[in-house]
Amino acid sequence: MGQWKAPFGLEQLTPDNTIYTIERSLPTGALTPQNWTEVIGALLPEGAIVSDEANTSGLMIPMTTAGAPPHDVLTITGGAIGQGLPVATGAAVASPDRPVVCLQADGSAMYTASALWTMAREGLNVTTVLLNNRAYAILRMELSRVGAEATGPKAAELLDLSTPDLDFVQLSQGMGVPASRATTAEELAEQFAKALAEPGPHLIEAMVPPLL
Repeated sequence: MGQWKAPFGLEQLTPDNTIYTIERSLPTGALTPQNWTEVIGALLPEGAIVSDEANTSGLMIPMTTAGAPPHDVLTITGGAIGQGLPVATGAAVASPDRPVVCLQADGSAMYTASALWTMAREGLNVTTVLLNNRAYAILRMELSRVGAEATGPKAAELLDLSTPDLDFVQLSQGMGVPASRATTAEELAEQFAKALAEPGPHLIEAMVPPLL
């Protein structure tokens, strides 16, 4: 029997009945579009339901969660945005005995932010990681795909989510959901683990740079 130590005890059984514990080390440093997904992949609990609307900030999620414990993923299926928070709410109502993790882009969150109030009202076990890159980066990507990226400053402002900056910690707290902010991988890991361990809804505003 071959076995090596790992911080998160993710055991895999090979065809010859050899048990391996896969090591999932945590990243460090300022948050990036990649390392925040590595934190989620390392700490995602078994049986979790993931509502994924991280959009451009979450392109690495399928790869970094591939070795995580068994979980279900509910993700965006078309060009519309805004489904992440409501889907997480519905998943928590339907499966109150399972942890729900919502990976939510900032621009999309503005379409359905009232779902946070519902989470608080119903005491739902939803941990939301709100990716704040202060941009509608998904729309920038779509413009690039159709060759319309050469826009003027006024058009560019339409895809910007600053001036004023959105403060999702205050927005979440105002709707009754405890919230915190993470700027580093270490902070995100600590806050994510804490939120998963406590009942009820929580939101973590993860400050990440835009991909585009």
